[in-house]
Formats: sequence, structure tokens, C-alpha cells
Amino acid sequence: MNKLLLPFVALLMLSACNQKPTKMYVSSDAELPQKVDDFIPFQLTTDLNQLSDKEKQMLPLLFETAQIMDDLFWKQAYGDKNELLDNTKDPSLQKFLKINYGPWERLNNNQSFVEGIGAKPAGAGFYPKDMTKEEFEALDDDKKDDLYTLIQRGDDGKLKVVPYSEAYKKELTKASELLKKAATLAEDEGLRTYLELRAEALLSNEYQPSDMAWMDMKTNTIDFVVGPIENYEDALFGYKAAFEAYILIKDKEWSDKLTRFAALLPELQKSLPVDDTYKQEVPGSDSDLGAYDALYYAGDCNAGSKTIAINLPNDPEVHVSKGSRKLQLKNSMRAKFEKILVPISKVLIDPAQQQHVKFDAFFENTMFHEVAHGLGIKETINGNGGVREALKETYSSMEEAKADILGLFMVSELVKMGELPETDLMDNYVTFMAGIFRSVRFGAASAHGKANMMRFNYFQEHGAFSYNENSGYYTVDFDKMTEAMNSLSAEILTIQGDGNYEKAKQTLAEMGTIRPALQKDLNKIEEAGIPVDIVFEQGPNVIGL
Repeated sequence: MNKLLLPFVALLMLSACNQKPTKMYVSSDAELPQKVDDFIPFQLTTDLNQLSDKEKQMLPLLFETAQIMDDLFWKQAYGDKNELLDNTKDPSLQKFLKINYGPWERLNNNQSFVEGIGAKPAGAGFYPKDMTKEEFEALDDDKKDDLYTLIQRGDDGKLKVVPYSEAYKKELTKASELLKKAATLAEDEGLRTYLELRAEALLSNEYQPSDMAWMDMKTNTIDFVVGPIENYEDALFGYKAAFEAYILIKDKEWSDKLTRFAALLPELQKSLPVDDTYKQEVPGSDSDLGAYDALYYAGDCNAGSKTIAINLPNDPEVHVSKGSRKLQLKNSMRAKFEKILVPISKVLIDPAQQQHVKFDAFFENTMFHEVAHGLGIKETINGNGGVREALKETYSSMEEAKADILGLFMVSELVKMGELPETDLMDNYVTFMAGIFRSVRFGAASAHGKANMMRFNYFQEHGAFSYNENSGYYTVDFDKMTEAMNSLSAEILTIQGDGNYEKAKQTLAEMGTIRPALQKDLNKIEEAGIPVDIVFEQGPNVIGL
């Protein structure tokens, strides 16, 4: 070899030695293309002519902020998004990774669908993967269970608490700057105040002032839910909030129809089917019920199944002081009703009762599920502290189960009160039943999934519906459904009020599973080719920006 070339060859060899080998990720699931097709595309759009020029100028800033939330959620849920996606060439695998925000199938008990990647850590990215519960309990820091902190290991190997504002400083500083710019374009005073305070919260880790301001917004057309909000991703303790964002446009006509229900919350609280001891708290009556078209989902809310309604803030102090806002995402809701719920009802609901599957009933059931989060009790009656803290990792599932059943209970009470004069309660019952089959397909890994199983199994054991083995159809029994609705409501409210962690664990273990008979029916839905859920085509390009 030419001696002049030796240095260059050596340099190339050294470079090759220092280069990390590229790991190519491949699917371990042969049914992956079909699973991708189980998510039917749906465009998130609305009529932007109702927006002012400044509101239209605000939207690109909100889209950019939402994308930051999306990237942060990837970090919390998985880790390095780019390392995973850049080393994946299969188009189906790429799509499924994006749907699930990682290599674990959210609607299949978080099973890994990528070769070489094991089980999903229960604590996602909120805690060290090798941390034990005992080690966490021994950590002496009153911020360790704070919603907006990570638990990490210091250089000495010991656990330490790191605020989100510090852990994600670069990203949150950029997001804060964007929100401040958006605030300068806000013509609605309530929206402007909220955006300014939310911008500060991202940097201070103090979210309650902006939550209060969000509750005070009444006349805004654009709504922007942004920040670390829900705690479902933390399946270890349920302590840590995950980043997400929604960009929403208010449907003022539909919203006006809903406003009168907010003032009825205190009266509905008194009517709950449980001992007076468990309904002493008075829910705020300043709650806001509204209908919106969604333009964008980012982060936690976009992972796996897509929510069709929002009940926020989660802060119990805000609930007591101001109530909460219940936002119904009408375009997403109608998509699920028409593309999923109606086809399911034709497969499993008795033809004589299929006429009761109606969008208005679906809308009411969903809306009052969110309203029901504000009912019941936030502090245990026996000194066990807050319900969330007392029930630990079972809290989210029990709370979702409560909202499911109390939402239906509220519809029945409002019919009695004459507040829903055009409602046929049988529509709500049969649509509720069909809705269980839609939701139960999301599996048992999530809080919502366990709540769905719990409700279905409880109804089955109490005869709320009958099943014809020959026809394969379910038929709702109106009277027994009413009885089961009341008794399940009382049982859940009692567990929460007592802060009975052991009872909550037992109930979920016994009732929060898919039993063989139900699995056969879910297989029938699958064989019929009915989508599991929707996946969004969304963003500035979709709405013409």
C-alpha cells in the first residue's frame, strides 16, 4: 500500500471503530399492518371564518407550542423518539409507533410490538427504571409525589426530585415565549390572562393560578389546553402529570344549550344514591359546559385511543372553589359514533333495540361522564387525606368508573327533574351499553380500560342486560339497569370516601378484566372489520394555514 495513504486508512478505521452500530428496529407482530388499519383516519377541521384576523394569527403559535408538548410527552412515555423512528424503515411500524408514542401497544395491555424491547416500565420515564417502591417511599422529600416533578438518580446514585421546569427547561422556555406572543394577539381578556399565566407556570412549576384563570374564561372562541395535565401515564403511583395540548374552537350554538346544567351540580350532588356522609362536599357551580371542534391533539391525549371529552382542571382545590370545565369535542365524538359505535351496535345489540342508539344520547352520556368527575368526594371522610392519595395507583381507574356510572345516573336524574324533556332514557341506556363495547376494545391496561371492564362485569352480574346465545345479541333490561346503576354508584362512592385502597385493589382485580365470553364478542367486532379508533390528520396544512 502507498505509504501516503496509510494515515488516511488509519483515520478511516479509527472513525469506524468510534461509530456506534445502528440498531434497526423491526416489528415482532405479524398483524401490524391490520392493527394500523384498525385506526381510521379523520381530519380535524372546522369553519375558521368565525375567527378574527388576530385569532387566525394566533393559531400558528399554538400549533408550535403544542408540538413542543408532543415532543415532551415522547420523552416521558418512551425516551429518544428520533433514535426509535430513525431506525425504523417499515412504514406500518413507523405509523404504529407514532400512534402509540413508543413500542408498546396501548390498546393491548402495553404489549411490546418491537423485537428486543421488553415490557414498558410502570413508571414510564417519570422514575428510574431500577427504582423500587420501597426506595421511593424512603425518599425524604415532600415534593416526591408532586404532579410536576421527576424522580432521578443523582451522581451519588441516590434518588432526587427534579421539577419539570428544571428537567425540561429548554423546551418549556420556548413554549413560554410562544404563549406570551399568543397572549399579545388575544382580544378576549380571559384568554389573554390565561395564556400569560400559563406561560409563567411552565417556568415556575406553579399551575394553580393559570388553572383558576382558565376556569374564568367564558367568552373566548379559541381554547388552548396545554401543559402537564393527566396522570394516567404513571402506572406506578399515578403521581406524575404528562404533557399534552388541545387546540379547540368553540361551537357557540351548542355550548349555549349546555350552560344551564352547570348550576344544577349542587342539587345533583345531593341526589347521589349513597349515604349523606359521602356527599357533604359542595361542588362548585361555576362549572362550564361547552361544545368544541378540535383542531389539534398533542402528546398524552393523542396517544392510543383518542378522548372525545375533557374535564379539567384536575386540581381538587380548583374543583371546590370554581368547579371544572367540561369540553365536549363534537367533531371527534361524531366520528367515533358514526364510524365505530353504530357499526358495533349492528353486530351486538338486539335489532329491536338498535333504534335506541342515537348521537344525542351518546353526546349526553359523554358530557355527563365529564360532569360527574366534579361530583362525589375529594377528601376522605375518615382522615385518610385526599381520595387521590389514599387510593394510590387505583385512583384513576376508580375515578373513571365513578364518572362512567354517575354520568348515566345524572342523565336519569335530569330526566326526572324535567331538564331533559326530549330525552328517552332507554336511548341513553342502550347507547351506553353499545358504548361499553366500543370502549372495552381499548383493553385493560389504561385507567379507562379497567373502568370499562368493571362496569361491564358488574352489569352482567346484576342482570342489567341479557345475552342470547343463539343470536349473539345483547338486550338491555331497563329496570335492572337502573338498579345496577344506583348500586354501583354507591359502591364506588363509598370506596372513594373511605379511601379504601385494599377494597379498590380487590374490586379492580375481580372486575377489571376481559372475561372469555366478552372476548368472543370482541372477536366478532374484529371480524366485522370495525375500526378500533380514529387517528387524526391534523395540523396547519389540514386547515389551510
